[in-house]
Amino acid sequence: MKVAFITGGSKGIGYGIAEKLIEDDIHVAITSRSQKAADQAAENLNKIKEGYALGLASDVTDFGSQKEAVQAVIDKWGRIDYLIANAGVGHFAPIQELSVEHWKETIDINLTGVFYSAKAALDALRDSKGYFISIASLAGTNFFAAGSAYNASKFGLVGFTQAMMLDLRHEDIKVSTIMPGSVASYFNGHTPSEADAWKIQPEDIGQIVSDLIKMPARTLPSKIEVRPSKTAKK
Repeated sequence: MKVAFITGGSKGIGYGIAEKLIEDDIHVAITSRSQKAADQAAENLNKIKEGYALGLASDVTDFGSQKEAVQAVIDKWGRIDYLIANAGVGHFAPIQELSVEHWKETIDINLTGVFYSAKAALDALRDSKGYFISIASLAGTNFFAAGSAYNASKFGLVGFTQAMMLDLRHEDIKVSTIMPGSVASYFNGHTPSEADAWKIQPEDIGQIVSDLIKMPARTLPSKIEVRPSKTAKK
């Protein structure tokens, strides 16, 4: 049995990853800040393979909450092989208008939350010789106006993940970061529609995660940039 733990897995990219991993015969625990949302997503995922999904309420900005979620997965399935740090938020405004609260929430969820997830699961990943994958963004290497908080969080996340990769590679723990461009997801209050057909789909990110964990042990794609093949038609 292999087990994946996905933060922010009740919809969007996290849910798309969960779908693909269950298809690959991997048990999946997904988190959301809402137990109701986590349970509903798990119920839908269990329609793919009964008993393969577990929904957990967890807040990535609370280290204790992350430790409890990790322990819940271990209590149920005895291990964690793959941790996908996907939970994220976006607040976009010029620095003149960006609030202190939005700055703090962006950094807390997108950067500190990934650190908390990694620390909470490190022993389990060490035991399984597992894989830690963060979902960053092309905004982690390309800055843009009104993106100071989001850019800072994603630039920081890319740097954190790559340094962590060097820290853990000789403990047989793989670490990668995936940096998507435009994705048809629920990010920042967006509701996907037919108009998003040109974008990367959540299941496409799921396929990348699936491919990564199937790589030979000697090979590590540590940073993956991915963007839509074409931009939207004008």
